[in-house]
Amino acid sequence: MNCSNNHFYKKGILLLFFVLITSYFYGAFAAQAEEEMDVLRLFYKEKDLVVSATRHPKPISQVAENITVVTAKEIEEMNAHTVAEVLNRIPGLFVVFGQGTGSFGSASLIQTQGSTSRHVLVQMDGVAWNLLSSGAPETNSIPVGIIERIEVIKGPASSAWGSSLGGVVNIITKPAGTAGKPAGSVSASYGEKNTQDYRAELLGEEGTVGYYLYAGRQYSEGQMSSRDFETNNFYSKFRIPLSENVTAGLSMGYSDPQTGLGDFPTGDIRSTSSSRTFFTTASLDASLTRELDLNISFHHFKQRINIMNNALGLGVLGTPGEFYSDSLYDEETTGGSAKLVWAHGVHTAVFGMDAEHGKLDQTLVSGTYLQSWGVPATSATYPGIDQWAIYANDTIVIDRWSITPGIRYDHNSITGSFASPSLGIAYRLGEDSIVRASVARGFTIPPLSATSGGGLFLDPNSSLKPEKVWSYQTGVESTALRYLWAKATVFRHEIKDVLKREASAGGAPAFNDLYINSGASRRQGIELEAETVPVYNLSLRSGFAYVDINPATEYGAAGIYTWNIGLNYNDKKSFRAQLFGHYAWWDLGSASRASYDDFIWDLNLNKKIYSNELIATDLFLTAHNIFNGSQYVLGDIQNPKRWVEAGIRFSF
Repeated sequence: MNCSNNHFYKKGILLLFFVLITSYFYGAFAAQAEEEMDVLRLFYKEKDLVVSATRHPKPISQVAENITVVTAKEIEEMNAHTVAEVLNRIPGLFVVFGQGTGSFGSASLIQTQGSTSRHVLVQMDGVAWNLLSSGAPETNSIPVGIIERIEVIKGPASSAWGSSLGGVVNIITKPAGTAGKPAGSVSASYGEKNTQDYRAELLGEEGTVGYYLYAGRQYSEGQMSSRDFETNNFYSKFRIPLSENVTAGLSMGYSDPQTGLGDFPTGDIRSTSSSRTFFTTASLDASLTRELDLNISFHHFKQRINIMNNALGLGVLGTPGEFYSDSLYDEETTGGSAKLVWAHGVHTAVFGMDAEHGKLDQTLVSGTYLQSWGVPATSATYPGIDQWAIYANDTIVIDRWSITPGIRYDHNSITGSFASPSLGIAYRLGEDSIVRASVARGFTIPPLSATSGGGLFLDPNSSLKPEKVWSYQTGVESTALRYLWAKATVFRHEIKDVLKREASAGGAPAFNDLYINSGASRRQGIELEAETVPVYNLSLRSGFAYVDINPATEYGAAGIYTWNIGLNYNDKKSFRAQLFGHYAWWDLGSASRASYDDFIWDLNLNKKIYSNELIATDLFLTAHNIFNGSQYVLGDIQNPKRWVEAGIRFSF
């Protein structure tokens, strides 16, 4: 821990210096800042209503949960190519990039406040993006161009969403158009190593039917060797009024990421991934009375992932290119939801139910090297799961108080039943401060590969129980300090029946592992955020998150933390600039050969070169990792050094 503390203090001194300079700078220009105070007087000006806390829109001032919202405008300004890039800027989220931080189209693992990735539920259009096989979500199949906003709840959201011990990333896509005149945008960017990103979107209304259409393509030869990436995305959404009080909705999406996962010299492996994702949804919204609304929705989701491994030829597994293994996962889920919302007086009550059937076809093909260890040439399993749930919550607003009790009852065919109660309170201190507190019980069910599918050197364990948590969070958000918005949150998560992969549990082939419920764990920590008002068009933002983990993880991590520092310039006419620095301390042992001594700094520039009533044209440029920092958790997956891209965007 001494090494961790030294790094902690070093980064702390840097942030303190940043704050002192900021305070001096803003004190000098207080008169001009006074004119900008309205920017911060409204909490989350662009993010007024959120749906994730109770599954129904409510003002963020009434939300008790620890929630962060990122808008489409912010995503565009950071020139993000993937959802993971966006999430990596949120304090309290820890993102592990499978091809290294800053790799174009990189696979990723998302963690909240020290949780594992399987604890985080990712939803888009009401469809869960988590893999049945591993439980973890993979978001590089979601095009960022279709996103209206991302709502992130840090901490269990099981009383509304079910299996989500660590939190929820709820992705809300752009709405169908409401005007007869079509609108949209077309953009293209090009960078080093033949890195390309093309996007086109169109929205409008034909008769009474609103539509939103999107197509995109990304390609890169890889900023690092063997980490190429290619994907094509298509998405459509339609709004169909059936009567004055009834509206139907349809959406459909397709994506096919092809990813070079990289070379792993320590294992003599080169790994690639090929996947296809298709989903469709249908919904019906009806206003039954002035106080009662009904929503019914259905979804179908298919995902096929193929992970292929071949020998590098370093003398461990065989000759270069020799086949090692092929893991194929065909996943399919079909489900639906129904929800009633009753708004009367001080109450906004939500009553709902969810049901879903999922099946996994898992096939493992092994080469001669693995077969020599007793692994069969081909093995296949076909596990499935049935789930249903009922839930209810009520937002009770009395004067400055917003009280939200909630409860959900889940049942699935693998681990049985679970009840998730929660209670949240938000209190407004005057016009410029909000105090929040919440207590919640949550859970995450074990993935199908752990319970019934098995895997390479892994036996299934059908007796696994869900991981459970009691979570406590409290925080304050305020603009009471002159020219400054600030937010602070403290949290404590007490987890039981933690899943652990136990080595050498027996079975054939020899030395197979087994997942077990290993006991208890505690995660606690703090998050801090601050943002200044613009002064001479310049504003600053900083964030910090620290998590103490006891006992330490299997990788030896007992204290992890992140720093975020952002500098924004916007002349409100034609030019924007953004400098963003991110640092993560992972507290890993020497065996991983990790390196995370540096901030990763990215610079984004945007210049509007033409604009009239019909069309606007922007040029943009991004320099990634401008100081060639090192930030990676595995020696075999080092992050790219500095690379640059530029592009053009037409909006009409």
